[in-house]
Amino acid sequence: MSKASFLLLLCTLPLAAQVKITQGSDRLTVDIDGKPFSALFISADTTKPYLHPLRAASGTVVSRFYPMELVEGEARDHVHQRGLWFSHGAVNGLDFWSNDLTQQGPKKGRISLKKVLALKSGKKSGFLEAAFDWTDAKGKTLLTETKKIVFYAQPGVRMMDFDIMLTAVEKVVFGDTKEGTFAIRLAPWLEEPVKRSLEKPKRTGKMVNAEGLEGENKVWGKRSPWVDYFGETGTEKLGVAILDHPGNPRQPTFWHSRSYGLFACNIFGVRDFTGDKSQDGSLTLEPGGRLRLRYRVIIHAGDYQSAGIAGQYKKYAATK
Repeated sequence: MSKASFLLLLCTLPLAAQVKITQGSDRLTVDIDGKPFSALFISADTTKPYLHPLRAASGTVVSRFYPMELVEGEARDHVHQRGLWFSHGAVNGLDFWSNDLTQQGPKKGRISLKKVLALKSGKKSGFLEAAFDWTDAKGKTLLTETKKIVFYAQPGVRMMDFDIMLTAVEKVVFGDTKEGTFAIRLAPWLEEPVKRSLEKPKRTGKMVNAEGLEGENKVWGKRSPWVDYFGETGTEKLGVAILDHPGNPRQPTFWHSRSYGLFACNIFGVRDFTGDKSQDGSLTLEPGGRLRLRYRVIIHAGDYQSAGIAGQYKKYAATK
C-alpha cells in the first residue's frame, strides 16, 4: 500500500473516542482528547474515593498534589483533603471527612468501593458509575452511595457532572457541621493571598459567588447557587467553578470555601455557617430513605466573567 493510500484509509476510519475511561487495579483513569485529565482512586486502602489530579484543558493541574505527592510550595496541612471528593464530618456521630489512614479511630468512618457499575467512553462525553458503602470502624454499613460522573470533551474547557444518590441502610442523621461535603482542594497558586501564605508560588486566587460577593470573608458561610475560584500561574489565567443544581435539597447551598484552597459546598452546616446556635441543619434519613445531590464542575480559562459562569449556570439549571 502506498503512503498516499494509507493516509486516505486513515481519513476514512472513525475517530477515536474523545473521552476515554479505563479501569485499573486501584483507579479509573480519564483521558480527554488524548490527554490525561484525572483518575478516580478506589483502592482498598482509600478511606474515601477522590479524583486526582484535576487538569485544565491546557494540562495545568488545578488541584493540590499533597498528600499523594510532595511538591514544593504546597501547604502540608489537612491530610484528608485529597483532590476532589464527597463526604461528611458527622454521620451518626462518625467522621467521614477527616478520615485519612493517619486519622483513624472508633469515631471514623470509611467510604469503600462496592462495585464498578458502568464505564462508557465516547466522542463527546463519557461516564463512570460506581457503588460505595459508608461503614463504621467495625465495617457495619450505614449508607450506600451510587455515584455517576459524566466527563465532557469541549474545546478549552473541562466539565464534569456529578449525580450522587445516598440510600440509608439504617436510620442515618447527617449532623450540623461545616466539615463537608462536596469539595476540592485547589493548587497553591489558586489560594487567596493572606499573611500566612507561603512565599512561592505566588498566591493569586479569588473566589466570587453568584451574587458578586468576593473573597473568603464574604463568600464563606453564605448561600449561593455557584462559586468560581480563579487565579493566575505564569502567563495562564484559570478558574474552577462549582455549580449547585436547583433540584438539590436546601438549594442554594452554603459554601465552606477557604482562602487556603478548600473549595466546598455543604447543605448541612447551618449552625456553623450562620453562627446561630438555635439553628439545626441536620438531616435524617429513615431506613431506605434517599438523598440525591447533583453538581457541575467547570475548569475554565480566564475568570468567572470571561468564562460566562452565570450563563453556564442557567444552562445547567435547565437540565433535569
